Amino acid sequence: MSRVKELARVVPELGSLFLRLARDPRVPLARRLQLIVLGAYLVSPIDLLPDFIPVVGHLDDAAVAAVVLRGVVRSAGPEVVAEHWPGSARTLNVVLRLAGYG
Repeated sequence: MSRVKELARVVPELGSLFLRLARDPRVPLARRLQLIVLGAYLVSPIDLLPDFIPVVGHLDDAAVAAVVLRGVVRSAGPEVVAEHWPGSARTLNVVLRLAGYG
């Protein structure tokens, strides 16, 4: 659960990261499609848990993002993710740790 909470803190930066990775040809096509579907899910008003529920409402978004992120990092590599990361090195380390690196 703590990993999901950490991820929820960096969700805005992840949105930018996911958009950049979806455009990168070094990321396998299947992973880029997952990123596009994830983006649609995150902006969709339909959620597993409604966002208006305090704390818990955003955890489903974070959990889905974590699963996709883990697959993207494993297939494209942490170097590609680091190249596209818009935030600080500290939050990048959190993201890579959540994805099983670091």
